[in-house]
Amino acid sequence: MKKLPLSFTREMFVQSAKAVLSVAATTVVLFLIGRDKLGESVIALLYVVPVGWSASRWGPGPGLCAAVTAWLNFNFFFIPPFFTFSVGSLEGWLVLVIFSMVAVLIVNQFQSVLSKAQASERDAIFMYELSRALAGLRTQSAVAYTLASHLQQLFQAALVRVIIQPIEPSASIVVNKPENGEGKNSPDRVLPIWNAWGLVGEIQIWRGYSELPPQENRLLQNFASQGAQALERTRLAEAEELLKARAKNLN
Repeated sequence: MKKLPLSFTREMFVQSAKAVLSVAATTVVLFLIGRDKLGESVIALLYVVPVGWSASRWGPGPGLCAAVTAWLNFNFFFIPPFFTFSVGSLEGWLVLVIFSMVAVLIVNQFQSVLSKAQASERDAIFMYELSRALAGLRTQSAVAYTLASHLQQLFQAALVRVIIQPIEPSASIVVNKPENGEGKNSPDRVLPIWNAWGLVGEIQIWRGYSELPPQENRLLQNFASQGAQALERTRLAEAEELLKARAKNLN
């Protein structure tokens, strides 16, 4: 089972208190309706509502608090013998166990959805920042430096190396970020950079403190694609500047 990353802050404490109060309010309503009218199974299902609501609204910490509170209230008020935390029958134990599994599963599921949403938001922000950074560049070396800087920052990599091969026969452009970083052995990820001219370079990434996404990760491919487009644009700009310089010399 996936471990829930919890860090207790004042805000989380307030949210957890609200989650506990939502379970308490549910308990009052269920108690007023009556145990005999609803039955243990229906009550267990109704307790899932505040647990799922707390997890979706405030996250896994408050959701877990709601799940524990719901379990205690369910056991104390609705599982015989009543008004104790002991369980007097096998059926009661089964209901409690199933409720516990469902509650924890719901909290984990909402945590997974929340983590994916946060990751998607982070990726969108980084892609937007990269697009803005690449938009005004005029040289291939500047593109290589920007790619290396953003990738190293995003993945906290030990080393990111961007290698660009110019069209005209000349030395390759090699940018390391950080500049004094060292890549041991072969890189953990190698991303080819393709544009209209074919293979124009590659991005090499050495893993740092965090895990790198798989080779086919969409974010990595988007980085390489953005870099390829920027290189195509800057190569045209450099070629134009070169033609202007040659024309000026001829005149």
